Amino acid sequence: MALPPAAGAAAPAMPFAGQPRGHGLRRPAPAPPGAALRLGPLFWPWEKVKVGPLSVSPMGFGTWAWGNQLLWGYQESMDSELRECFNLALRNGINLFDTADSYGTGKLNGQSERLLGRFIREFEGPIKSPDDVVIATKFAAYPWRLTSGQFVGACKSSLERLQLDRLGIGQLHWSTANYAPLQERALWDGLVEMYDKGLVRAVGVSNYGPKQLLKIYSYLASKGVPLSSAQVQFSLLSMGDEQMELKTVCDSLGIRVIAYSPLGLGMLTGKYDSSNLPKGPRSVLFRQILPGLESLLSCLRRIAEKKGKTMSQVAINWCICKGAIPIPGVKTVRHVEENLGALGWRLSPAEIEELESAAMAAPKKMIQNVFQTA
Repeated sequence: MALPPAAGAAAPAMPFAGQPRGHGLRRPAPAPPGAALRLGPLFWPWEKVKVGPLSVSPMGFGTWAWGNQLLWGYQESMDSELRECFNLALRNGINLFDTADSYGTGKLNGQSERLLGRFIREFEGPIKSPDDVVIATKFAAYPWRLTSGQFVGACKSSLERLQLDRLGIGQLHWSTANYAPLQERALWDGLVEMYDKGLVRAVGVSNYGPKQLLKIYSYLASKGVPLSSAQVQFSLLSMGDEQMELKTVCDSLGIRVIAYSPLGLGMLTGKYDSSNLPKGPRSVLFRQILPGLESLLSCLRRIAEKKGKTMSQVAINWCICKGAIPIPGVKTVRHVEENLGALGWRLSPAEIEELESAAMAAPKKMIQNVFQTA
């Protein structure tokens, strides 16, 4: 159940449906026939969710593609549209943007952070302070980051690229427990130090399983640092026992789950099949998994048609209904427009059960991140 905002909390202005946006941006796509119309913003201020001390939109956007040439075909000529993506998202109340210091191919390493910093500075809207835009950055556990000071240095480098004084959420990108357990304690101490120095407002982790999550939660708590978020691959294709156990642990400890790849890298959009695969490395994975998803995709399509939504919007809404914050990636204005349609409504309990039954019956699931720990 959504809680009202804390007393005295300032609610950011959000546009109402149909409000002009200007700056050459298109409006969100019109609702399909049969869709329920919502009189008001895509979500009300009291429908925002808590991540530690932060109040964020029920959905954020991921920026993995912003600088990644290998998997997502990024070119600098895309920057103008990426700026429009950011502006349109922010004008519709989205205030959480996820990035990482490792995002960007080769010489473009850190490009995602640089672009976000630029877009924040150039935004011609009512940003009262940088904290109105919550940037969640992940710091890579590179093998040469062996001390807490080096990890704090990574945070300062991200802040320079973003041109911010502090981050919303500083996240450890992955655990080294499986291959360099001694390094991990130094990285944990780095999170403590950047929190104590006021470089981040909240601390999170990414790609942690339930057992390792409990360890870092206890360690940070012993240092007086709350663990606010856990980012994990979470979708109708990634809802195995480990993910659900992690979700249960997070719920019990007050840790917010941030769901990356809520569309299964695009497999849940309905845009692809065995004879129509995406270009690049994704095609290999799609060829392995898509043939076994007929039942799940049919279920998604049926519910989408009934609700006047798209399959992508239904898949994202499932994550929201599970209490997670989905962060679908965006690289075009059309992506933003479509993903915004996942807000302002909810799947019924019966529809959620139907989707999960179809997902569990699928013979193959999404391959898990190689850095995911137990």
